Amino acid sequence: MTQRKYFGTDGIRGLVGQWPISADFMLRLGRAVGVVLARHGRARPKVLIGKDTRVSGYMFESALEAGLVAAGADVSLLGPMPTPGVAFLTRSLRADAGIVISASHNPHHDNGIKFFSANGEKLSDEVEHAIEEELELEFTTVPSEQLGKATRIADAVTRYAEFCKSTVSEDFSLRGLRIVLDCANGATYQVAPKVFSELGAVVSTIGDRPDGFNINRDVGSTHPQALERAVVEQGADLGIAFDGDGDRVQLVDREGKLADGDDILFVLANAWHAQGLLLGPVVGTLMSNYGLQLALAQHDVQLIRANVGDRYVLQQLKEHGGNLGGETSGHILCLDRATTGDGIVSALAVLEALAYAGTDLAEARRGLSKMPQIMINVRADGAREALHSDPVREALAETERALSGRGRVVLRASGTEPLVRVTVEAADEGEVRQLAERLAGVVKSAAERS
Repeated sequence: MTQRKYFGTDGIRGLVGQWPISADFMLRLGRAVGVVLARHGRARPKVLIGKDTRVSGYMFESALEAGLVAAGADVSLLGPMPTPGVAFLTRSLRADAGIVISASHNPHHDNGIKFFSANGEKLSDEVEHAIEEELELEFTTVPSEQLGKATRIADAVTRYAEFCKSTVSEDFSLRGLRIVLDCANGATYQVAPKVFSELGAVVSTIGDRPDGFNINRDVGSTHPQALERAVVEQGADLGIAFDGDGDRVQLVDREGKLADGDDILFVLANAWHAQGLLLGPVVGTLMSNYGLQLALAQHDVQLIRANVGDRYVLQQLKEHGGNLGGETSGHILCLDRATTGDGIVSALAVLEALAYAGTDLAEARRGLSKMPQIMINVRADGAREALHSDPVREALAETERALSGRGRVVLRASGTEPLVRVTVEAADEGEVRQLAERLAGVVKSAAERS
């Protein structure tokens, strides 16, 4: 497989107006997707398009629609819809592919494109490669009698809301709970309040007034301080923060304290293990806190680590027959409920687990003691190559011996920048900082010599 030109680990993303995040590229991309789908499936493919609330979404939605129709594909427009909602509707409506126009937790001046296959999962490398090859060819349009058509799915929000509610038991209720939702001025602003209120909760919302420019601005899972304040001020039982496209979630307990993805994995793993619902090991990433690994081990639950990125977590879950995994950022995979990370579904899973245990989030998370974690970015030409040098290998081995059984160290090279991330975890914060700074110094020196 040749190096991909446009696709990264999670679709195509960049600054609006700069190639390839431009209207002309999206027109060509739509046509390329339509041609590839027709080649690998039915002659007249059906494609869904959803988006978050960025103002540029209108432009890219129209461009993708035109390109797909020019290739003979039928298009169904969903409007603002969380990324996992597009994945669900792609399966439910028997479409050949789903497209999400979103840059997730980034600010409004960024945007991107994500794709789902007919089964609601990320596209394979082979299909992405075929799309890139088609992008290099001349833009052509099928004869008029073969052009696709575009329609709008008016009840998309209701369909997805019903799916979310179906992931918990029929007798599950949120009556009596006061919940604050932070919708990040993003794609969940319509559906999330609907789901939680229909399940009986008393719901208040922040970050639910998108204007095209305020997505993720001082709200959402990347800026949870607003939610922490709201939960305390309103005396709520729980706060739930989504990111701009709704595939990530972070929680706030009744004390106003943040629960990130590691906390969520801990609560769900313990509850599912006790109920006999946990399959295989829990899958975290290289950045999952070492304290999570130790805490799960005390409950006879194994944690294995994947590379950073939800697609790598998904790969490990499939390889090991697991059904629970995720990232510290709050991208949680509950594979017995959804095919991709789903903020609403994950939050409901936690609430159901708490109800089963007869406890609340503040109490359920007490068994997890996170270790201090220091990450130092070493930016220098040759930083990535320095990882293979003898001085760095020796320093890494020395650090691992110093932390043996008490902590861990990770050296991770950026895939796009001359950057190495040095991460050290252990119980003693002073020791952690000292070891991290020493190892970062060795990496920097080796990079400067290379």
